[in-house]
Amino acid sequence: MAKKTVAGYREKSEGRSYSKVIKTMKSPKTGAYIFREEMVPNESVKNYFK
Repeated sequence: MAKKTVAGYREKSEGRSYSKVIKTMKSPKTGAYIFREEMVPNESVKNYFK
């Protein structure tokens, strides 16, 4: 029987919901692209990309 997975990113009493954002940046040394992942509150998603 399979187990049910439960995500525990936040407390239910907190009242915030979070989004996983991925920002693409170019490395100055190699020129390759780097992907930076973070969990941020939904209210500050637009500020993250500025």
